[in-house]
Amino acid sequence: MENKLLQFQKAIGVIAKDSKNPHFKNTYASLTQILGEVKPVLTTLGLVILQPINNGKVYTVIMDGDKTIADSAIDLPTNLAPQALGSAITYFRRYTLSSLLALEIDDDDAQSAKPAPTKPLLTAQQFEAIINTITSGNKDKVIEALPKYTISKEYQTAIDLALKNN
Repeated sequence: MENKLLQFQKAIGVIAKDSKNPHFKNTYASLTQILGEVKPVLTTLGLVILQPINNGKVYTVIMDGDKTIADSAIDLPTNLAPQALGSAITYFRRYTLSSLLALEIDDDDAQSAKPAPTKPLLTAQQFEAIINTITSGNKDKVIEALPKYTISKEYQTAIDLALKNN
């Protein structure tokens, strides 16, 4: 079985920028945008993302059950007013998450078309259900459902073989 972070990297697409910074006249991907893209893929893989603030640092932690599999932290600046501190926390959450997961954020010069939304990753349970459906003679149902998912090469090979042999 592949490492879950490798499965994540195979499934996640380029994150579209959705916000504008009027001071620097540039665009960026907001924390809401980034979390909206990565959380469904992480959840499908059974991973949880946490972003606690502890000892003057903003952390991003990826958990698999009760085991930490990846983490990143950055020190918060000191002596900030509450509103500026809140902005710094959001900024650091965005950047620790993007860095930890090696996310690609689209650039300003890229095509104006938005990337296609990512499809959910086929889980082990769904894979087993597909194989059982094929062996019970319902190939058409499976063939109709497959385009809705991102499928690992390992699963795709097994599905193709089952379709061929049944």
